[in-house]
Amino acid sequence: MDISVVIPLLNEQDSLNELHDWIVKVMKTNHFSYEIIYIDDGSTDDSWHVITQLSANNKDVKGIRFFKNFGKSQALHAGFEIAQGDVIITMDADLQDNPEEIPGLYNMIVSDGFDLVSGWKKKRYDSILSKNLPSKLFNWAARQTSGVKLNDFNCGLKAYKNDLVKNIDVNGEMHRYIPVLAKNAGFIKITEKVVLHQARKYGETKFGMDRFIHGFLDLITIWFLSRFGKRPMHLFGALGAIMLIIGFGFSLYLGIDKIFLNPTGRLITERPQFYIALSTMIIGTQFFVAGFLGEIILRTKQDKKRYTIKEYLNLN
Repeated sequence: MDISVVIPLLNEQDSLNELHDWIVKVMKTNHFSYEIIYIDDGSTDDSWHVITQLSANNKDVKGIRFFKNFGKSQALHAGFEIAQGDVIITMDADLQDNPEEIPGLYNMIVSDGFDLVSGWKKKRYDSILSKNLPSKLFNWAARQTSGVKLNDFNCGLKAYKNDLVKNIDVNGEMHRYIPVLAKNAGFIKITEKVVLHQARKYGETKFGMDRFIHGFLDLITIWFLSRFGKRPMHLFGALGAIMLIIGFGFSLYLGIDKIFLNPTGRLITERPQFYIALSTMIIGTQFFVAGFLGEIILRTKQDKKRYTIKEYLNLN
């Protein structure tokens, strides 16, 4: 199979038929063998009913329905698990991603040998204050932190090699950082392609300003995990050692001063250096304990399903 189109969605009943017809037209025009995988992330409208009808009329349509809203990352993970195409295309269901971009993305994977091609919505139709400016700041921070030089990390329109999506774990809200996850997994042939961005035709956006706050917090998380995820003691142990050295240094100074230089002076407990030494040694010990606990958890953790699936459609 040439292409798997993975589409996570939440309450997009109005756009699904139009999106489906558009994707099918592109696939037939370019003679692609394909499957379309819709992941209903807990919709409360008639989205699942529409997907059921689409799958009944088209054997190449598959559906996954979550019991409730678990988030876009979990929806993508579920879609990646069952995707069979040589190239995986992800896109949003709101018609802001243009299916006409699929052949170009596919060719960059198959012909040019890239592992991942990320869409870049260079010209956007979003609000400047609520999305464009925060998005530019967010993307700048992501580039500086991750070393992946993309202009638009959060674009839903991306293309991947099949073995890439099978070897990364998309969880939490890490869908924004799939290129970073790919790089950390050893897939380094990552590039971007300018794609058309269209104004939303139906409904309202599911994301507000809080997504950028969450995005920055996730960025810190993924930086930490990529640097110290397999060796937390390297970070916490180093911080603990620094704190303990500072604490022992002040303690040594207080001891020498009290015994040899000023034996009749103030009590050690009356001097501010005593409390600095005490505090830093306690903090240093806590850092060491955190490092040990991190190592223990890392070695004993068990994978836990992060979502529950209510129903499948057209899965063989």
